[in-house]
Amino acid sequence: MKADLVFINGEVVTIDHDNRVLEGVAIKDNRIIAVGSNREVQQYCSDDTTSIDLDGKTLLPGFIDAHIHLTIYGTNLLGVSCIAPHIHSLHDLFVDLRKKSMITPKGQWVRAWGFNEIKLVENRFPTIQELDEISTDHPIVIIRTCNHTSIANSKALEIANITEGTSDPAGGIIERNQDGSLTGKLIENAHMNLFEYASYNAEELRVGMKLASEEFIKAGVTSIHDAGAYGEGSENLRIMQQGVKSKDIKVRVYAIIGSLTNSHNFVLKMIEAGPITGLGDDWLRIGPAKLFTDGSSIGPTIATREPYSHSENDYGIIYYNQDELNRILGEAHKKGFQITAHAQGDRAVEMLLDCIEKALIEHPRKDHRHRIEHAGIAPLDLQERIKKLGVVIIPNPVFMYANGDTYLEYYGERVEVMYPARDYIDQGIIAAFGSDAPVTFLDPLLGIHAAVNRMSIKGQSVGENQCIGIMEAIRAYTWNGAYASFEENSKGSIEVGKFADMVVLNDSILKVDKMDIKNVQVDLTMVDGKVLYDPKNLSRVRSIHIPIVN
Repeated sequence: MKADLVFINGEVVTIDHDNRVLEGVAIKDNRIIAVGSNREVQQYCSDDTTSIDLDGKTLLPGFIDAHIHLTIYGTNLLGVSCIAPHIHSLHDLFVDLRKKSMITPKGQWVRAWGFNEIKLVENRFPTIQELDEISTDHPIVIIRTCNHTSIANSKALEIANITEGTSDPAGGIIERNQDGSLTGKLIENAHMNLFEYASYNAEELRVGMKLASEEFIKAGVTSIHDAGAYGEGSENLRIMQQGVKSKDIKVRVYAIIGSLTNSHNFVLKMIEAGPITGLGDDWLRIGPAKLFTDGSSIGPTIATREPYSHSENDYGIIYYNQDELNRILGEAHKKGFQITAHAQGDRAVEMLLDCIEKALIEHPRKDHRHRIEHAGIAPLDLQERIKKLGVVIIPNPVFMYANGDTYLEYYGERVEVMYPARDYIDQGIIAAFGSDAPVTFLDPLLGIHAAVNRMSIKGQSVGENQCIGIMEAIRAYTWNGAYASFEENSKGSIEVGKFADMVVLNDSILKVDKMDIKNVQVDLTMVDGKVLYDPKNLSRVRSIHIPIVN
């Protein structure tokens, strides 16, 4: 058998059982047919083989982002970006919102995303009056970077039927001034409920998913675990399936059954419909049933066992009580689903572990691989339960880089057990890394950098006791992600027989200074044996006569 394409002279980080670092890889159709030395790989070459000389660069398995929001990432690109380089103040943002409203038909939504008040000179949210000055003909909503809080104008609140007399929803807050008037700020479920009215139409969803897929490929992400979107989950899943079939979505998708809006409704609907985790193919597969249990780590609205360090009476928000959690996810487990939940604070993590434990006692199942999304604060007692129950954790190390300075203020010494990657490895707990983009940075290499260094964006140490090695971090972004979706036999490492989903970096990730990992870039992305991103034209050379260095 001759190869269609070979990589040679590389630093091939296989992430196999022994973490071997080899020189070359041979690919036929969409599968890896050989991994080894340059000479071993060259035996698979013919006159029709494309050879890529890596010249010492790193070749990795394609990154698997185990928690990301495909639809939200893509549809955000259709709105006003609060993280654009020129946005330094509310005034700058208001200018862009006015421009957007001028080209948007009256009555249609004007949306902004990525808002973070602490990044602006005013260090505050806009007021409802300021948004009304921009337009009262358009509903306007500005979504905070955490996707758990928003600020809306009067038109948006009117459309959502939110008045001064509207009660706070369970698990949410409609913020009011002291006189009872609305500020426009919506927190947790109040924010989520707004998007029953502010959701995107089908065409916008299709375009957004395609745009997101293109960005993921550029970042070296070849597989994702999609963690849900606003609005009706069934509609999102349907359009996602169409996007995969049409190849507008070019990454492999493990679709978590959950929605940011009334997630329990979607879960119960899917339980009733019949399909369970694992249904699908190598491009789109049904993942776990998911609920939200608490809020955002930078809200801060996560549910904690001890009060926040900066606010002695604040313990965060819980979406469901224990009986509700047990009933909904317990039924999903009984019917055959892998189950999971967004659980950030230690109180929320404890509730989810109680739920999983009860479900397994009542309906035992081997190799269930139930998950916890985020597990933001996970002290030793919870780690011990995680290990005992065989739960897979989906932490977000990039949060420590993006939000570490804020975490030190909100959680104090608890940063030492936030997203505790070192502890997980030492305990034998499998943790698959996810970015949670667009909540924060997509770049897996930045996530690896954060896990290795545990330094905030301002250079503060944030729980350095949880630093891990580069190879450990790569595994968490590749093989562990495949394991979390029951797909470790087909992807997640560079081994014979697995899919040719791979990434070439512009340097040696094992040799660069660990503080420079964040500066390493993706030079090439291959999915299913096809080169989809190659800005430096590495794959354009069709020759087998490249000098072999042994």
